[in-house]
Amino acid sequence: MDYADMEPYAIRKLIREGKITTPTAGMCAGYAQANLVILPKELAYDFILFAQRNPKSCPILEVSDVGDKKLKFLGQDIDITKDIPKYRIYKNGILSGEYTSVENFWREDFVSFLIGCSFSFESELIEANIPIRHIEEKCNVPMYITNIDCVPAGIFNGKMVVSMRPLSYDNIVKSVLVSGEMPRVHGAPVHIGDPSIIGIKDINKPDFGDSVTIKEGEIPVFWACGVTPQAVIMNVKPKIVITHAPGHMLITDIKNIDLKY
Repeated sequence: MDYADMEPYAIRKLIREGKITTPTAGMCAGYAQANLVILPKELAYDFILFAQRNPKSCPILEVSDVGDKKLKFLGQDIDITKDIPKYRIYKNGILSGEYTSVENFWREDFVSFLIGCSFSFESELIEANIPIRHIEEKCNVPMYITNIDCVPAGIFNGKMVVSMRPLSYDNIVKSVLVSGEMPRVHGAPVHIGDPSIIGIKDINKPDFGDSVTIKEGEIPVFWACGVTPQAVIMNVKPKIVITHAPGHMLITDIKNIDLKY
């Protein structure tokens, strides 16, 4: 089935029913997608401060009320415990499991943070006739932990995670301009070219997601990624954190165009 032309509410319904458990790249073209971090209230201030200090990696789209599974701004009838295809739970910094629903793990002190996702600007790149390799190859976007330090806040500190898309020379400037108009979903790239400069030892072995083909004459282009909080979480080891599984996003009712300058 081609999910690109479906409405977000219809896709979320299929996800809630367990009929979609795959990465969401390319779904609901033109609509913004979001990363998820769920934390206990006692860590919420530190995290929102971390996000404020690291807006390229963690552009906040919405913060829930304490204990509320529903969102008020990003979409109709969103249940944050059921409407993402795959979740991850980390305990003391260690991945304890992946789930298609986290309803049974919900606590009344949880706060949900929805963070802008680079899948959102991909629709705009495609509109500009820039091909997206992981969508072409029907796999997840490759993501890498870099040597770029995030600005620490409270207990949160660690390295930036980036997503990579190989582009031809003639599409690089256009991609910078298109994504640069969307700072709420990571904005312009943070690095172009040699992966080793940002600490990536093997471009064919991503830390998250899947490896994609880099064709002759193409250059790897790297954007800040909303998986950064997961790398930070593994570094600081809080007692419990719930996130999306990399590439498995919340599809919102917000149009990408509404996240532009």
